[in-house]
Amino acid sequence: MLNKKQMDLKDKLLSSFLVFENQLESDDYLNNLRNDAIKIFEEKGFPSKKEEAWKYTSLNSILKEDYTVFPKQENALQFNDVKKYFIHDIDAYKIVFIDGKYSSYLSETTHDGMDICLMSAAMAKPKYRLVIENYFNKAATKDSLPSLNTAFSTEGAFIHIPKNKLVPKPIQIIHFSTGNEAALMLQPRNLIVVDENSHCQIIERHQSLTGNPVLTNSVTEIFTNKRAIVDYYKIQNDNLNASLLDNTFIKQKQESVASVHTFAFGGKLVRNNLNFYQQGERIDSTLKGVTIIGDKQHIDHNTLVHHIEPNCESHQDYKGIFGDGATGVFNGKIIVNKEAQKTNAFQANNNILISDKATINTKPQLEIFADDVKCSHGCTIGQLDESAMFYMRSRGIPEKEAKALLMYAFSNNVMSSVKIPEVKQRITKIIANKLGVNLGFDL
Repeated sequence: MLNKKQMDLKDKLLSSFLVFENQLESDDYLNNLRNDAIKIFEEKGFPSKKEEAWKYTSLNSILKEDYTVFPKQENALQFNDVKKYFIHDIDAYKIVFIDGKYSSYLSETTHDGMDICLMSAAMAKPKYRLVIENYFNKAATKDSLPSLNTAFSTEGAFIHIPKNKLVPKPIQIIHFSTGNEAALMLQPRNLIVVDENSHCQIIERHQSLTGNPVLTNSVTEIFTNKRAIVDYYKIQNDNLNASLLDNTFIKQKQESVASVHTFAFGGKLVRNNLNFYQQGERIDSTLKGVTIIGDKQHIDHNTLVHHIEPNCESHQDYKGIFGDGATGVFNGKIIVNKEAQKTNAFQANNNILISDKATINTKPQLEIFADDVKCSHGCTIGQLDESAMFYMRSRGIPEKEAKALLMYAFSNNVMSSVKIPEVKQRITKIIANKLGVNLGFDL
């Protein structure tokens, strides 16, 4: 049963879609997709705790705001005002959005041998039609939140890397919200297609620059074709009035490698739905994350790896440190089809509670229908090692620094697989700041 606030927002979105639909240019293919999607959202509504996958995460606290769905004003930003939110010490392509609108001033896109540009351009231009029809909305599930995004999607990043291409520098996708509206809802849509034998690295960030409430319902579809490599980093370090519902879907073809690192350090409520579908042999999938939160923040990682064919691997490793009244959720599912023999699937979720009021709910799941596999999963919830603390204190290390070093060491095996040195350095500094200490070293 939806409460009144959920009904209010749902009704507002449904009526807004009617206005939105009338403003769209005639495009039967996309308009039919949007109409089908809004019907799914109308039927299902926002997810509630009555659904097993949402048992530990309630959206009530973020659905009560009167969100603006279509912001009227555009707010210009200067690079120096937002420089700290970029990985600014590397040369990179940049696709930047301000309150849902593309910022050409802050962006650096390209069509030189590959397309790193805008979803709106790809949707409007005939030369991208084949890619749109082959890939757009082909990985996203028909659940309520992805369907809501599909219904309203007009803008986001469009990345198409053709065969045999090594993208020379990372791609940064950054969404800023400025507070022009009293409360704002954003629905960015990213489509990333990496063709055979190609390789790219992507860094994604959603950042609120305001104390006003912001709710982002994001969908990213990633297609890694034969022998392609995609290295993806999500940096989530937003303020206490910003919430993120992140839906990422990755389809992999044979011998491809895809990895997603999720660094979740902030936001009022963050839900990461991360889904991998292995559609070929000798595929490698990596899902790793570090979560460090306090206050009354809530971060939920919901992962799925579906092993469909034989001789593939997946590696999941999520670390969480929870203080104050924070709540963490990890719900990880591995499905191994009957045909997926010789699968090697590993899953671990380890957590430290540094406050009596902090909570972690963890639920690793395996569904194995093959008999020749290596699959393991496990979770731990504990506190800092007292003997290690005693050892470090006896060597003259103050208690605060000793705790920080132990917590940093706890998350370090996730950090070790980060392949962009500047990202590793930035995350190290954010962790040090979250732990309130200068670690005194760089990685």
